[in-house]
Amino acid sequence: MISKKFALKIFEAFSIERWNDMIRPFDMVEMDKSGERMVLAYIIGKFEEQNGNKIDWHWMMYASLFDLLKKIALCDMKAPVQRRIKSEYPAEALKIYEWVLYQYEEFIDDKDLLSLFSDYMFGKFVPETPITERVYRAAHKYSTKREFDMLSVVNERERLVKVEKEINEDLQPYLDLKGLQLLVTKQRPYDFLMIIEQLRFQTRWNQTPRVPKTTVLGHCFFVAIFTLLLGRNQSVKFCPKREFNNYFSALFHDLPESVTRDIISPVKQATRELPAIVKNLEDEIVKSELVPLMEDFYSDELLYFTSDEFDNRICFDGFLNVNNVTFEQLNSDFNIDKYNPVDGNLVRCSDHVAAFIEADSSIKHGITSVHLSEGKNNIQKIYPKGRVISGFAIGDFFSEF
Repeated sequence: MISKKFALKIFEAFSIERWNDMIRPFDMVEMDKSGERMVLAYIIGKFEEQNGNKIDWHWMMYASLFDLLKKIALCDMKAPVQRRIKSEYPAEALKIYEWVLYQYEEFIDDKDLLSLFSDYMFGKFVPETPITERVYRAAHKYSTKREFDMLSVVNERERLVKVEKEINEDLQPYLDLKGLQLLVTKQRPYDFLMIIEQLRFQTRWNQTPRVPKTTVLGHCFFVAIFTLLLGRNQSVKFCPKREFNNYFSALFHDLPESVTRDIISPVKQATRELPAIVKNLEDEIVKSELVPLMEDFYSDELLYFTSDEFDNRICFDGFLNVNNVTFEQLNSDFNIDKYNPVDGNLVRCSDHVAAFIEADSSIKHGITSVHLSEGKNNIQKIYPKGRVISGFAIGDFFSEF
């Protein structure tokens, strides 16, 4: 079971500020950056798959987790400094990696996960195909460039010249990747990204003061990471497609909010019919405003992720959903890639965990409101102690708080 202390440790990434030696037009935090990186990795990776290349999504998803944990431990140490230490003082770099791993021994009960983290830090956990790491690094570099582009409008040119040159140099080795080419030259994938980036500007719980503030995109990445971890705590090993679908369904589960904005739960539940009406409107707006910006070779998959996002589901033919599949059926009958299984119930659990921690953390920091208290209490009522959903003892998890 994932412990409270590990969940809170991951949550710290919402408080790690980026570019804090620059003037920033909005809050730039590590969780948001990590979320945008994986959105970009998905887009660029899908172009490579379309070109016939195999992407090791399993490695990429875990790399996103381990890089986040590494960043939380090292916090404000700038990437260029880390690179110089690695190249000029390799022995010291190894000691730093050992120190990072030591920081997590008390938080991670999953020894296999800790071992995998160690292998990643020391270069022993590598993707099946070299193109996978190149896609991931390209997404990392370009997400940094996007942050730079956004803050450059409010900083003096003199502050930017050197950094801009370094960012462009970092991107050069990856410009053979089709998806990155289209992003850099501001083609359709760039237009799609611009819409998704709006989730970085949308603050959750917008009706109340809160510490730390969290954005919709950062929230989605937290949900994706938590869903990935929940997949490990099962009696059945998830097939590769199920693991992939769970992670990216979680990452994109609030994608409609990029064009509808966040409609808070109390408003959605104001009338009995309103939740279904809102869902239908979201689906219509996504199809009319977002789908035209998606590539044909991944649009159906993205719609599969965002439609009925909290339902367990499979599909037999293309992406025609079969909903209301039980967790037991997913394990016994449909835990095979060809069925495209998704544990929507686990995504929902992760979504509630994220919302609960967002409220609880602010309250513990002394910033509270009736909205936060009611939100926290309502979630706890849904999951009393002892309640288990899809193999996750979520009631026991909340009881730790």
